[in-house]
Amino acid sequence: MAKITVKDTEVNVVKVKGEDYICLTDMLRAKDGDFFITDWLRNRNTLEFIGIWEKVYNSNFNYGEFAIIRNQSGLNSFKISVKEFVARTNAVSLQAKAGRYGGTYAHKDIAFEFAMWISPEFKVYIVKEFQRLKSEEQRLIGWSAKRELSKINYRIHTDAIKQNLIPEEVTHAQASIIYANEADVLNVAMFGVTAKQWCRVHPDLKGNIRDYASINELICLSNMENLNAVFIEQGISQPERLIKLNQIAIHQMSVLENNDNDRKLLK
Repeated sequence: MAKITVKDTEVNVVKVKGEDYICLTDMLRAKDGDFFITDWLRNRNTLEFIGIWEKVYNSNFNYGEFAIIRNQSGLNSFKISVKEFVARTNAVSLQAKAGRYGGTYAHKDIAFEFAMWISPEFKVYIVKEFQRLKSEEQRLIGWSAKRELSKINYRIHTDAIKQNLIPEEVTHAQASIIYANEADVLNVAMFGVTAKQWCRVHPDLKGNIRDYASINELICLSNMENLNAVFIEQGISQPERLIKLNQIAIHQMSVLENNDNDRKLLK
């Protein structure tokens, strides 16, 4: 369940089988006067649009039953609810939901047409807000995918350290120092400083150096964790790995930031 605010009207958006459905009941609050969704649905132009949409996207649409409904739309006595329309035609463009977030929902394509019925201005704003919602969702998906990739590479990195650099007889405290030391190999290769050095320079900042890294830097760090694990398993010494990782960091950041990169090679 997501929400968008259109002209001071809060509108719910839900997923139905992977598709976005917008609450017409919420949208109706933005229309002046006493109107109902059934008033919109009995309109012949509305039915024509829904019928064409269903024919394109819904192979189970009962077009024969729909034709009967459409032919009745010109009569003054004609009236049909969303629930009845869906039951008779097997329509998927409209949904009548009960419960806490109940109301009439429509596929976004249909909902945008409904918005035009409220007002052209309302349609413009709901399309704009919906696009903003989709952009935000994509951003969050990107962050989620990056976090999952970081977790995977972190496990690969720590496992390589455990299997190759930590003797069985060391204490937990000693092992922690080795893990931190290897983490600092990446920090120095990427940022030119260790975690402690960064904290001394930024005493007022909470968290650690990676909390303030850019997206590109985090992508590069995630790649370097994987590469460092490979280098460790190959038996490459830490000083050699540091030089290699620094070179890789500079190259990758140069690519990610269109060659706008002032990082310096370690010697």
